Parts: sequence; C-alpha cells; structure tokens
Amino acid sequence: MYLDLFLALAACMAALLLRPWRAVGPDGPPWPWLAWWAALPLLWGADRYAAMPIVQPLSGAALLVLLAGWPLAVLALVPVALVTGWAGALPPVEALHRLVWLGIVPATLALGLGAALRRWLPNHLFIYILGRGFFATMLAAAAAGALALWQIGAPVGSEPADVLLARWLAASGEAFLTGMLVAIFVAFRPHWLATYSDRLYLPGAASR
Repeated sequence: MYLDLFLALAACMAALLLRPWRAVGPDGPPWPWLAWWAALPLLWGADRYAAMPIVQPLSGAALLVLLAGWPLAVLALVPVALVTGWAGALPPVEALHRLVWLGIVPATLALGLGAALRRWLPNHLFIYILGRGFFATMLAAAAAGALALWQIGAPVGSEPADVLLARWLAASGEAFLTGMLVAIFVAFRPHWLATYSDRLYLPGAASR
C-alpha cells in the first residue's frame, strides 16, 4: 500500500508541475481522447464485473499517453480509478493498486520506451506506429503486470505462472488494439495524437 501511495503521489505531483492543461485548446481535448478515457473503467474492472479473478483487466494507459501526453494522462487516470472502485465495489487499497499498476506504471513505461525509440531509432512513421503503438504498449503492459504480480502475488486459487501468461496475452491483445488505432489516427486524424507530429515523422511531407 505504501509503495502504491508513494508512486501515485510522485506521479501526480510531477504531472501537476508540468501543467499539461495549457496544451488543451479552448474547445477541450479531442473526442477520441475523452471516449477512450471514459472507457477505461470498463477495462480496469473487467474481472470484477465478470466475477472471475482470472480475467485480466486491460490497462489502456499507453494509448491515453499517445493521445494526450504523459502528464495529462496521469491526471486523467485518477478519476478512472475512482470510478472503477465505485463501479466494481473495490476497497480503496485495491482502487489505488489499479491506479498505479494499470495506469501510472504502464503509462510511465510506455513514455520511457517511446523516448528510447526516439533516441535510438530513426524518426520514421512506421517506427512510431509499430514501435510506440504496438511494441512499447505490449512491453509496458506486460512489465507492469509482472511487477504487480511480484508485489502482491496471484489471486487466490491461481498459479503465478498462469497469471503471468494471462497478463502477457492480455498485453499482446492491448498492443494489437492500440497499434491498430494509432495507425488509423496517423493516417486520417494525426492531430488527435499529442505525441505525433508530421515535422518529426514525415519531414518531407511537412516541408511541402
């Protein structure tokens, strides 16, 4: 609990210091941003709604980071955890746990992996789609799930190896969904992605 509280407070304080609301225009964030944000409580509480502990909730945090940027995504994850806790009748400690390990940790890992891709690989369109949209999402979600399993253990009646495999499969599914949506957004609505810029990833097109 204390580790979760520390990580949540540290991330929220860092996000507040960056004042990400300054980047939001007068019309507010794009509607896909809001739609994905509103859908996150459904993903985070899937195991509670289905009454099956083995069901692995999806994170969705990596896509929110791509759509909104890390600071604004972190602040938006707090009400997601509150709604998930209320809708799933979760104790506050469990809601906090999901905020950290389904939200803040995978969002931060996705940010770090994205920064590494920009540092070590060419700024190419397909690097953004496949690298940040697919592989970074999969690795961030899988690593966060493994760390959460290491911290609190497997649900009662489940084997850690089975839970780890289930979380890897869930991370792969989430990466497929995120990569597909990112590819669609880049092709048709690139301005919906706060982390994408034609100037960076299509320099030839931006100069024409």
